[in-house]
Amino acid sequence: MQQHIYYTKYALQFADMQIPELVNEFNALVQSRAWSSMRAYHDKALIDEFKNRGIDVSAISDRHTINFAKPVKYDINRNLLIAID
Repeated sequence: MQQHIYYTKYALQFADMQIPELVNEFNALVQSRAWSSMRAYHDKALIDEFKNRGIDVSAISDRHTINFAKPVKYDINRNLLIAID
């Protein structure tokens, strides 16, 4: 299946970011209820970039949904995202 052009745009943008920038990108959307197809492409590309880097995203994603209820921090030693209470 071919990726949508907006997904590709976001994927390329995220590939150039450092991990702290990706974390900030995620945290900027915490508890946002705004939704659109553009947001869906953005969120999918963001999670995919974390996964491409081998980062464990199980604290925020179950492979079907993404949870934006809490901000996250990156644990470099364990290479995973941790939800912050």
